[in-house]
Amino acid sequence: MANQIPEPIIEEVKKSNDIVDVIGEYIQLKKQGKNYFGLCPFHGENTPSFSVTQEKQIFRCFGCGKGGNVFSFLMEMENFTFYEALKHLADRSGVELPTTSIKKESSLSEETEQMLSAYEWLTKLYHHLIKYQKDGKDGLEYLKSRGITKETLEEFQIGYAPNKRDFTAKFLTQKGYTKPMLLKSGILAGNDNNEVIDRFRGRVIFPIRNALGRTVGFGGRSLTGDGGPKYLNSSEGELFQKSKLLYNFDLAKRHIRKENEAILMEGYMDVISAYQAGVKNVVATMGTALTETQAKLLNRYVDTVIICYDGDSAGIEARYKASLLLRSIGCDVRIANLDAKEDPDSYIQQHGGEAFRERVIRTSDSYMSFFMRYQRRHFNLQVESERIEYIERILKELSMIESALEREYYIHELHKEFDLSVETLMSQLTQYDKRVPAANKDNQSNKSYTNQYVSVNKKKLYPAYVNAEKRILSYMLQDAYIAEKVQYELGAGFNVNDHKIVATHLYAFYEEGNAPDISLFMERLSDEHLKNQVIELALSSDVQNSTEEEIDDYLRMIHREANQSQTKKTLKEQQKKAERENDPLEAARLAMELIQLQKQEK
Repeated sequence: MANQIPEPIIEEVKKSNDIVDVIGEYIQLKKQGKNYFGLCPFHGENTPSFSVTQEKQIFRCFGCGKGGNVFSFLMEMENFTFYEALKHLADRSGVELPTTSIKKESSLSEETEQMLSAYEWLTKLYHHLIKYQKDGKDGLEYLKSRGITKETLEEFQIGYAPNKRDFTAKFLTQKGYTKPMLLKSGILAGNDNNEVIDRFRGRVIFPIRNALGRTVGFGGRSLTGDGGPKYLNSSEGELFQKSKLLYNFDLAKRHIRKENEAILMEGYMDVISAYQAGVKNVVATMGTALTETQAKLLNRYVDTVIICYDGDSAGIEARYKASLLLRSIGCDVRIANLDAKEDPDSYIQQHGGEAFRERVIRTSDSYMSFFMRYQRRHFNLQVESERIEYIERILKELSMIESALEREYYIHELHKEFDLSVETLMSQLTQYDKRVPAANKDNQSNKSYTNQYVSVNKKKLYPAYVNAEKRILSYMLQDAYIAEKVQYELGAGFNVNDHKIVATHLYAFYEEGNAPDISLFMERLSDEHLKNQVIELALSSDVQNSTEEEIDDYLRMIHREANQSQTKKTLKEQQKKAERENDPLEAARLAMELIQLQKQEK
């Protein structure tokens, strides 16, 4: 695919999209030295081993081994083809791609593309109806009653599906979509009379988008009161999977990065009201409990998640379960407080966005404070045995907290409330602390962005000539002069086959007039194994630390190994010949020479 697009355009797109910025839209990166580190999005981990090198525009995970440039990251992350990754980055940076003689290949099946196209048409249609047509008047009046502005209506592309059984079916079949595909996508539904009807008729439509902003499903709020569910989502399928999606994530993710915290809610209207009020780092689950996939998605972006659920009993239970899940995967959790009859939307409607931000979000409780209040609901503290059990449960939970300051703070809270000495409480806490498995303690410190990844990527011990070849190839990738020198003195005379292939490709790359560019060079390699070899080589050393003497030493070492390899090959052939000719003395002499040669190598 890459060779169908002019090389200068690929290079322009790549240079217009800094790899740190692009990957930073998917995971939280923190700078350490020259590189950036974060939790790998391709495999589960608690200690950051995913490294991004801005200078060389490449990434590498020292845990799972994946690596590449900005194109390969998107191809891996979004299951894009090369063209889709290029188009996404071109759109992101405003670079115009040529439209002639380029096959716009897609990673999605034809049916999936049709589903996405149908959802896109309906999003526009329903939104148009609610804004301009009589058929959408009921939906518009409802949203006005909920305080939704025109600007918000536009930003969220909210719409209305008329209360007509075949309105959507007629519209889409006229555009060439088949009823079986529309049934499979969840846009249409079948009834007991084998009729195909509009699944969302008579409902306000909330488009549900994936992280790239494409509509993959709908949430519909009923206005008819016909006995059906108040809220209805698209059916589960290839595109729409509630357990993997967070409502408003596509709009909220840049605000989440900016604020360095995410606010997690339960419903569409909660999110929309908060966003309209200026609190924009908000996302929501869609009528189900938070899943591990959703929690890990948030954890890739931020350390801190504020849970802002309804204030009723069900909301409190949901907060507790969500907080346990988020903490188990490494998030710092805070819990916003709302009264029993309040939810985020109603609070904002009554008190305004500023009050919500200042009195609810900014005053949210720490996890430990919430845990203590939550546990109180399950104990009668007037009864001595239950009071003791409550204190023990709090101390056990407190023993899981790494922060000595936080521990001491809550120890003093228990001391003041129950008139127990600090010494006694600390002593009991220490006993529980000794019983905490080391793995749990590790979870509390899994956000230490250090060079701990080195322990994951334990270096193999290679012979000296292999290390020499690796080092000299690393320098060649970063400096065309060194590559020219090596080509003149060594050519393709590397001893390791992979090194020969990389060097040959690199010579051709420079002969075409290209400047050193590891990311661009990788696009010339079709073999994933070789690409990984290049990434490993590129990250292994810095050409600025190289010297002529060092390079000459490496070249001598590589030549010597090549000569010794030839000598060993000759000795082995002579030894076999002596054995065939039944000359044991000569065979033994040759074997001793081989042994001496191997000793010299060591």
